[in-house]
Amino acid sequence: MMKIRKVIIVGLFAFAGGLLRYLVNGHWGLVGILGCNLIGAFLLALLTYAVIERNLVADWLSLGLGTGLIGALTTFSTFTVTTIQLWQARPLQAGLYFIVSSLGGLLAAGLGAWLARYLRRP
Repeated sequence: MMKIRKVIIVGLFAFAGGLLRYLVNGHWGLVGILGCNLIGAFLLALLTYAVIERNLVADWLSLGLGTGLIGALTTFSTFTVTTIQLWQARPLQAGLYFIVSSLGGLLAAGLGAWLARYLRRP
């Protein structure tokens, strides 16, 4: 696939992921951002192990979903900025947000990977 096509695909899916994140953040605020990050970690692991590794979808779709949609839904920059902003106003809440995001993301990704492998079993 041509490089420009890949850029366009990632951009289109990222637009959708970014819009979804914006809407969730506008409606639920910090809890919404945390939810996006945790759900995104779960979905990326599930997608990777259940779909991409097994070549169940076209390359352009896995690129769009993983890098574009989920990548924009779960941005590290938002996590970082949110943590810093919370630290300046409410350090305890910032620490809690950091820990829940970090450990929760690892647990969610682990759960997604486990579920994908479980579903593959005969």
